[in-house]
Amino acid sequence: MQFHYRFSPAMLTSITHRATGAVMATVGAILLVWFLAAIAAGESAYATFRDVFTTSNGHLNIVGYVVGIGLTWSVFQHMASGIRHLVMDTGAAFELKTNQLFARMTFVFSIVMTILFWLWLGLK
Repeated sequence: MQFHYRFSPAMLTSITHRATGAVMATVGAILLVWFLAAIAAGESAYATFRDVFTTSNGHLNIVGYVVGIGLTWSVFQHMASGIRHLVMDTGAAFELKTNQLFARMTFVFSIVMTILFWLWLGLK
């Protein structure tokens, strides 16, 4: 018996949806607890927290950008995938080509929205 298994955009979207949810929950919870503990512990603890993500002049450093952009992309990807699933829950988009197109569009949407969001932040 031989199986022909081909990885598809829908499979990647499903895996990414689960991964982004887990990453946002885990990283978000760790950062929130660390932030709240740093505030409660005093000025020097908060300065340590802040210095992990920013330079001395208050701008984001590489860690700040990686975490910020990564979490932003995760939010947009998870949201787009969730909307895709919501549409599919109505009984639509089960035709193979439409399903694959919607799966690809979740990645296009999340990348474009992440870029636009960070450009918007840069203008502020």
